[in-house]
Amino acid sequence: MTDTISPATTGSAPDHGVRPGPIRKVVLAGCVGIFVELYDNGIFAFMATALAIVFFDVSKSSDALMLVFAGYAISFFVRPLGAVVCGILGDKIGRQKMLVFVILLISVATAGIGVLPTYAAIGIAAPTLLIALRLAQGFSVGGEAAGAMTFLAEHAPEGKRGLITSYAQIASFLALLTGTLVAFTMSPWLNTTAIHGGGFGSWAWRIPFLIAIPMGVIGWYIRRAISDTPNFGKLKESGGLSRNPLKEAFATPEHRRAMLLALFIPLMNGSGYYVLFSYMPTFLKGDKIGFSTGTALLVTAASLVAICVAIPFMGALSDGLGRKKVIAGAAVAMAIGAIPCYALIATGNFALAVLGACIMAVIFAGHTAVIHILIVELFPTRVRYSAYGLGYNISSAIFGGTAPLLMTWLIPQFGIYVPAVYAVLTALGTLAAVSTVTDRAHMPLRDTL
Repeated sequence: MTDTISPATTGSAPDHGVRPGPIRKVVLAGCVGIFVELYDNGIFAFMATALAIVFFDVSKSSDALMLVFAGYAISFFVRPLGAVVCGILGDKIGRQKMLVFVILLISVATAGIGVLPTYAAIGIAAPTLLIALRLAQGFSVGGEAAGAMTFLAEHAPEGKRGLITSYAQIASFLALLTGTLVAFTMSPWLNTTAIHGGGFGSWAWRIPFLIAIPMGVIGWYIRRAISDTPNFGKLKESGGLSRNPLKEAFATPEHRRAMLLALFIPLMNGSGYYVLFSYMPTFLKGDKIGFSTGTALLVTAASLVAICVAIPFMGALSDGLGRKKVIAGAAVAMAIGAIPCYALIATGNFALAVLGACIMAVIFAGHTAVIHILIVELFPTRVRYSAYGLGYNISSAIFGGTAPLLMTWLIPQFGIYVPAVYAVLTALGTLAAVSTVTDRAHMPLRDTL
């Protein structure tokens, strides 16, 4: 990795006064925010069982866990709103300012969950406040992904955009791994007996959420010191910023088509990120597989290590072969491999479950390492944050955030292979959508049409 980015490699002329910062500092700023955001967002799913016990009247409802996942799903439907608000402001006043804002918002919301009174203390107000804070998390995440990936891509040298943006995906899965390990450490106290038994167990569930405070402070400190991107700076100095980027994003057939692609190409995220990783611990603890909480989290942790190792190779591969070939290859592999991999997981044998989950993780790396840079390259700088954020977050809301709830509802009715079928269907959808893309991996980022 080079120490700095020359103006020529970003398509910026040197006479615009834009001074790109060191690439390592840029990558750190993008990745630390992604890490904080995805830890804060993911810990909600990892702590689902404890939240069901604490915030719902389990004596009157046997569906407390489903209610928690309903709250998880609802938050995804506010993500497009976060994408629109943050995207418009990010295209008008700058990417860096919005990245500082979103990291503060999600840190406050996550820490807020950690200090909420329980259902036993304030009744129905407890789950109401929980959902409100979860919505704030969703709003923040809606503004984060498009902002951070746009920030990294616009700083990255030509020929290395896939690799540079893939580092942020490593950060996102390291965040999930951290959440998994935190939940594993806390697992002895994340059950009804411990939570209602008094002592340490009665408040131990709060610790994973309160960790958001120091992480948020670190992320805020790093991001506030970073300058904005060369592409945005050049466009601002030339007077080329859009007055209404969202309206402009819908104004041309090319932009409308690109937004549809941003909606459908990420379909595999639903079965990958939100089922294979976020929902997997709950899936493995089900009656038909029967792993303990700790064992279930260890299987997930192993798959997260596997995907973190695979991601940079896939990102670099996309810089050479192109985004389209790598994502299409991952989609084909997932369509073929999902059912056999879930068969390994369904044996209930720890080693085979780890093998099946890790194979799927490596396959999914070909999608998750490349999907964001492919979408970034669909749009010009004037509308990139807004259009990318809206399309991608609508996709996440429909096909991702609802996935754990859908699995919780369908598995008891149709069996444990429901996630495998979902993986096959979403992979085929991604394959169909990406086949229509014009690959821009070897072209410069556009400032305007």
